[in-house]
Amino acid sequence: MNMDDAPRRLPPKLHFYILCLVLFVLFSGWSFSGSGFSFSKLIGSPEYLMDFLRRAFPPFSEHRITWDAFFRYLAALVETIQMAFAGTILGIIFGFILALLASKNLLFTSPYLRPIQVLSKGIIAFFRTVPDLVWAIIFVVVVGLGAFAGTLAIMVDTIGFCGRFFAEEMEEVDKSPAEALECCGATKVDAVFSAVIPAAMPGFIATSLFAFEKAVRSSVVLGIVGAGGIGLQLQSLFNFFSYDRAMVIIGMIFILVLAIEQISNYARQKIINR
Repeated sequence: MNMDDAPRRLPPKLHFYILCLVLFVLFSGWSFSGSGFSFSKLIGSPEYLMDFLRRAFPPFSEHRITWDAFFRYLAALVETIQMAFAGTILGIIFGFILALLASKNLLFTSPYLRPIQVLSKGIIAFFRTVPDLVWAIIFVVVVGLGAFAGTLAIMVDTIGFCGRFFAEEMEEVDKSPAEALECCGATKVDAVFSAVIPAAMPGFIATSLFAFEKAVRSSVVLGIVGAGGIGLQLQSLFNFFSYDRAMVIIGMIFILVLAIEQISNYARQKIINR
């Protein structure tokens, strides 16, 4: 029998890719079905969209703004930045401590101390899994309405975010310099702080900048549940259908986020290209 006449079999990898594609299509259809996504509802509600746009543009078309209101919005925006920065700083500090404890084969090589590593990883995973909006609701219940609840929520969310990436960055660093220091008589802690952490520092700074960007965006949403910041002002305006004033606040938020992202991108480029 000629080998060219024999039936050709598909490569095993191709079978796997086809199976993944079929599963993806099925899962996508199931997800869209359960999410209630409807083109008819989207296309059939232009009057509501037009009503919103008519009320929202131009800004102050229905409700003239006073200087008192403008400075109130500006103060709330400043409070948003303060919440984001303070929560990020605290989150970076505690996230770094947990990352040190959670990093594999960094501080705890003895099997008797592995539970500390497992516990630290569990805390980071728990903080990262629970959404920041849920943390805000919890802290509003615990400490009351205001910026303090928002700061705590951002802190916990940043601990989960930075803790994970800090640990990964330290685990990926070349351990040869640290091992050489230990062979010369340095303790494990000295070797980590003298070799591992300096090597991972550019990654730490980049991750911290990303965390601050994330915190600024999150702090806007946290205000909607009473956790301080500009989101509280935005919610009250939407509740009273003052869409024209709300668009001014949305514009202020856009300018703030854009400015912080530009500064963060510039700082990261300087760190990477230094």
